[in-house]
Amino acid sequence: MPMKVLEPDASIREHVIALLNSGNAHVKFDDAIDGMPAKLVGVRPAGLPYSAWEQLEHIRIAQWDILDFSVNPKYAALEWPKAYWPESPEPPSAAAWGKSVQQVRADLEEMIALVRNSKTDLYAKIPWGDGQTILREALLVADHNAYHVGELVAVRRLLGAWK
Repeated sequence: MPMKVLEPDASIREHVIALLNSGNAHVKFDDAIDGMPAKLVGVRPAGLPYSAWEQLEHIRIAQWDILDFSVNPKYAALEWPKAYWPESPEPPSAAAWGKSVQQVRADLEEMIALVRNSKTDLYAKIPWGDGQTILREALLVADHNAYHVGELVAVRRLLGAWK
């Protein structure tokens, strides 16, 4: 029986994808947002300077920015910190929460596809960067999302909206 030949990076790709996708040692994105009462998404709990909406939008914006940097030779950096946070603690419309959630999911799938693609050199420096690699950017997405998903859970707990 012939042995299956794995590409050299198959293991690291699967580990990074699992980190991006599954939560592992932390709450998954979908679990953190599931059942969030619409009436509470724009509420800042006492003692915290952000709402669930602000955390969700920050995840969306930062993840999109990291993905854009990873694949776009014409990448233009956003203004820090202003461009990475919404202007208001409340969403601009009733549909905004769902649209933001869908964009987070879509951009995450794009990052996963980039990592999964065996033609993606995980270790090559991104030509328009200053030393970053796709591996580093994928790990940055996983790390950043995990942190802010935890912040979403904290908001929900303080608002009495966590299971």
